[in-house]
Amino acid sequence: MSGKAHGQGLYTLAGPVEKPDPRTVPLRGDLAHIALAGKHFVPHYAVPQPRAVMPGGAPLLADTGDGAEELCTLIEGDSFEVLDVAGAYAWGCVSLEGPVGYVHLDRLEPAVA
Repeated sequence: MSGKAHGQGLYTLAGPVEKPDPRTVPLRGDLAHIALAGKHFVPHYAVPQPRAVMPGGAPLLADTGDGAEELCTLIEGDSFEVLDVAGAYAWGCVSLEGPVGYVHLDRLEPAVA
């Protein structure tokens, strides 16, 4: 849900808002990229954790299920902004403008502690 800012940070619920394309905007019902704070209301915002794509590249998937649609192929060295990890997959984006999707964790360099 989103509202228009009025005055000093107050929001009004002005009815249904067109939902952005989940393939181009890092926004889910439960989580969004921190850069979207103040534009879209969700329970949690995440600071991206950039991870490089491993040699051989990685498919960017629309979902984590069997037969999920491949949105594009990320190439070795591409940076992928991880926003959430669930099971064997990372959800995130290439950039704030997309594309957005899921990458198998074994296709991304390990997180630096």
